[in-house]
Amino acid sequence: MARRRKRGRPIDGIILLDKPKGLSSNQALQKVKGIFFAQKAGHTGSLDPLATGMLPICFGEGTKVSGYLLDADKRYRLTCQFGVKTNTGDAEGEVISRRDVPKLDQKQIERILKQFTGPIEQIPPMFSALKHEGERLYTLARKGIEVERKPRSVTIHEIVFIDYKDGFLELEVACSKGTYIRTLVEDIGEQLGCGAHVTELRRLAAGPFQDPDKMVSLEQLQQIKDETPEQLDDFLMPIDSALMHWPDVQLNADSSYYLLQGQPVQVPRAPTSGWVRVYNAEQQIFLGIGQIASDGKVAPKRIFHVSE
Repeated sequence: MARRRKRGRPIDGIILLDKPKGLSSNQALQKVKGIFFAQKAGHTGSLDPLATGMLPICFGEGTKVSGYLLDADKRYRLTCQFGVKTNTGDAEGEVISRRDVPKLDQKQIERILKQFTGPIEQIPPMFSALKHEGERLYTLARKGIEVERKPRSVTIHEIVFIDYKDGFLELEVACSKGTYIRTLVEDIGEQLGCGAHVTELRRLAAGPFQDPDKMVSLEQLQQIKDETPEQLDDFLMPIDSALMHWPDVQLNADSSYYLLQGQPVQVPRAPTSGWVRVYNAEQQIFLGIGQIASDGKVAPKRIFHVSE
């Protein structure tokens, strides 16, 4: 029986989508995949439908780095409302309590925010994609079922006060992977004794992608597809752009050959530990991801076969 031909173009790379409000991350991914008519694509960490902002989308061989971006730190700008708590922790949920908001000024708020900076424990929300006995928590939550969730350790690197007016607080938060901003806001609200929920959330940065100006919207992509489709691929960033926070290792032709055969290679002046980007120095080609082994050699972990 003949193999079924894959539908779409075999393209490789990454784009930084400015995800619009109202779409799930998977819905946004499918729209981008359709615009590029790509064979294979994946996103690197979900944003709630309420949220907007940076959603790196990987095509082809670029999907091999998506897991490393999932583990990356993130930065968000958000607005929350004190005095109102919802069952989802954001403005899309049903109001479950209203309480008076104490009189607050910037110094008082910043004093509370300091308590949430650094390593903290979070209990994941019921409205999340985590699984309990094989079923998504949000599926259980929609059935009115609540189950016990174990606290998770996350790190809040920085919370920056932006503005506060009439019960609405605007912040920027830099945090580790696995942080639930909705839970952070709810916990801050409980510390103040009035409750809180997220009204707006925008991701500004993810891992090495720190420039929000490099994001592109669905509308921009669709317009280019309609008017000058040959320019679509100009938005593709190279796969190794997702790994630029790692040191690089340059191999000669012989070492490149053996590494591509799955063998660790000795490289002069290589880092002594950790993950590295590996290149063929003569051809200036990105070969893949390596890790420094205990004997100092560069061991291949993911090899890339990028289409021309």
